[in-house]
Amino acid sequence: MPISKNSNDSFHSDIFFEEEDLPFEEDILRNPYNVKCWLRYIEHKKDAKKEILNTVYERALKQLPGSYKLWYNYLKLLRSQIRGKVVTDPAYEEVNSAFERSLVFMHKMPRIWLDYLHFIMDQGKITRTRRSFDRALRALPITQHCRIWPLYLKFVRSYDLPETAVRVYRRYLKLQKEGSEEYIGYLISIGWLDEAAQRLADVINDESFVSVEGKSKHQLWNQLCELIAKNPDKVTSLKVEPIIRQGLKRYTDQIGVLWNSLADYYIRGGHFERARDIYEEAIQTVITVRDFTQVFDACAQFEKSMIAAKMETMEEEGASEEDDLELEVRLARLEDLMDRRPLLLNSVLLRQNPHNVHEWHKRVTLFEGKPREIINTYTEAVQTVDPKLASGKPHTLWVEFAQFYEKNDQIEDARIVFEKATQVPYKHVDDLACVWCEWAEMELRHNHSEEALKLMQRATTPLKRQVAYHDETETVQTRVHKSLKVWSLYADLEESFGTFKSCKSVYDKIIDLRIATPQIIMNYAMFLEENNYFEEAFKAYEKGIALFKWPNVYDLWNTYLNKFITRYEGTKLERARDLFEQCLEKCPEKYAKEIYLLYAKLEMEHGMARHAMAVYDRATRAVLPEEQYKMFNIYIKKAAEVYGVTHTRTIYEKAIEVLPNDQAREMCLRFADLEKKLGEIDRARAIYAHGSQISDPRVAPQFWESWKEFEINHGNEDTVREMLRIKRSVQATYNTQVNFMSAQMLAAQTKKQDNINLEEGNEMQQLEARARQLAQESLKEKAQAEKKLLFVRSSTTQEELGELTKTNNPDEINIDDDEDDTDEEEEVEEMEVEQQTVPSEVFGGLAPHRTEDDDDDDDMLTKTN
Repeated sequence: MPISKNSNDSFHSDIFFEEEDLPFEEDILRNPYNVKCWLRYIEHKKDAKKEILNTVYERALKQLPGSYKLWYNYLKLLRSQIRGKVVTDPAYEEVNSAFERSLVFMHKMPRIWLDYLHFIMDQGKITRTRRSFDRALRALPITQHCRIWPLYLKFVRSYDLPETAVRVYRRYLKLQKEGSEEYIGYLISIGWLDEAAQRLADVINDESFVSVEGKSKHQLWNQLCELIAKNPDKVTSLKVEPIIRQGLKRYTDQIGVLWNSLADYYIRGGHFERARDIYEEAIQTVITVRDFTQVFDACAQFEKSMIAAKMETMEEEGASEEDDLELEVRLARLEDLMDRRPLLLNSVLLRQNPHNVHEWHKRVTLFEGKPREIINTYTEAVQTVDPKLASGKPHTLWVEFAQFYEKNDQIEDARIVFEKATQVPYKHVDDLACVWCEWAEMELRHNHSEEALKLMQRATTPLKRQVAYHDETETVQTRVHKSLKVWSLYADLEESFGTFKSCKSVYDKIIDLRIATPQIIMNYAMFLEENNYFEEAFKAYEKGIALFKWPNVYDLWNTYLNKFITRYEGTKLERARDLFEQCLEKCPEKYAKEIYLLYAKLEMEHGMARHAMAVYDRATRAVLPEEQYKMFNIYIKKAAEVYGVTHTRTIYEKAIEVLPNDQAREMCLRFADLEKKLGEIDRARAIYAHGSQISDPRVAPQFWESWKEFEINHGNEDTVREMLRIKRSVQATYNTQVNFMSAQMLAAQTKKQDNINLEEGNEMQQLEARARQLAQESLKEKAQAEKKLLFVRSSTTQEELGELTKTNNPDEINIDDDEDDTDEEEEVEEMEVEQQTVPSEVFGGLAPHRTEDDDDDDDMLTKTN
């Protein structure tokens, strides 16, 4: 039941409350300035009508006008009460009034300001909102402005009020420069490009500016260039060309883009001739192929667009003579540009590296048919290229320059060029030597042999002081007199046009300077031989031999010895022998074979056979191991020719002893064949037995096949049995070796695994199992081998031997049948061989498990023995 009280009791006449509100009323009467009391009362009345709840808030705020919590909740409540109403409703104004009243006390609270600003922004009251933003900025401390400005900028950008927005942004940038990029973007969006360009230029010039968007100064510069180049009619406050040229100096990796931007600026402004000048300047100054390509393609596209525009205009308006002439000029300009492209590209490469000799030569070929340009190019090249920094051979520029004059019959001018070329400080002596040689060859081409000889004499004239050829501190002009290239040409000229004495003097000087090569020595000797100075030629060979060491001296020795033998044959045998001994004293194994064969040939033809055999014997020890077999064959052949085949036995024995197994086995077969032909069957059988020790039946079956055939033709039952026994023995030996090596490899592998993992304990068991397996495989292989080899027991008959004992020896001596029958009927006495068991502890884990088959094999072997 509502109760009304008069004003004497401190209540207004319009305040109504119910009986349940009395405790709260009494509480606030006792504590009118306690916020919690009022909040409890408000919480109690939250479901009441909005007028009652608003009244409670008003009463609370009258008592506590400085409470932020009360104001915040009250304003929030008011905004929620008018949600869904149109903005023209008077209730909005009541809320605005409440906000204004709150700001009297809450003007330092940014949250209240933000709520108020959001509220009036939604109402669409532009001027009132702008003024409220300004009041908020004035009321709040500067440290809180960062919360207001984003909303303020959003507000001004949401309406088409560029002037107001620009003014707001200018105020904003005075405090926060990092918003410049946002401002520039807004200016570009509204079309204020001049202001945007100015701001962008200020940002680029400000060294302390840091882009919030992560852009570098380079990117900002490109943005400025693009902006001012594409809008020449709108950007008027900046000087475009100085800005872009400044960028050309600063950003060298974007030269092509910047030049194109500058030309594009003039093209859009209608200054086409100025744009052409810019393109031409760019083409003449860029230093990279990439920049050149960008600029050249843009220039070509510009010319094509100009031609297309002109043709379109002529189609629309009609063509006059002036239009036709202008079109032809534009077409000629484009054609000239395309024709100049290789030359312009060459200029770019030369600006990139002016010391590139190859590019200078290429540039000369581009001017083919234009002698004046060629001369200018050569002149510029020889003046520009620094020989110390040149890539390529700088002397070729001088040489081709002179040859150009020579081709045009200007010999004197060519000589002048060559004379200047000899004074150039080249990096290498060989460059200057080439210049002298080319000059001399030019004189020879014009039949001026005397001039050529004088040039070579000038070039080879030594200094009064000693100069080392490889001394880099000296100039090449002081060292060229030791150049072999110059001396070689000088010697050739003297041979062709000089006297014998002068040519011999040149060769002697080459040898004295110690710059001769084996080829020079051989040329000298051949020159002396042609003039019938044979002893002088031999002296030249000896001088050359004294200059060089092996293997460079091999050709000299070989030629010298052949010439000497051809000249004197056997008349100076002792001298020839001394030469051979001197040559062989330090001769490497690689070159010894030819020398020894030549030495032996000399002894065979002009000396003593005994000496020749001694030479062959020495050769078998002096040559390379892979050449010994061939040398032994030659030795055996010569010994057989001189002394007969019987004298070759010692050679065969030595060869078998020295050569590797494969070659020794071949020697054994040849030796045995020799003895068989001589009728020495026992000696041949002994050789086969000796060779069998190095012949594994699995590797060399042809050896055993040869021995088998030999025994079939020349042996008997006992010899065949002996051969088979030896074969089994050798095979068992090789099997044992293989198994032993396998066991060693397995043990090494197992030991390695033990080192890797010490915790594994079954490695020994695996090793024992593997060893047992290998032993069993060995026994099986042995049994198979015995079966294959037709093992012959002592009681074996003729039928069991089969074809092996059917001898077909044509030289067999017939013996009486009675004796054969006696041998056949004779019984072989069998002896019991006592066997003792070897304790298994001796074998350890490697002892194979005995089987019944093993016992049977033992019984068979016992009976055979």
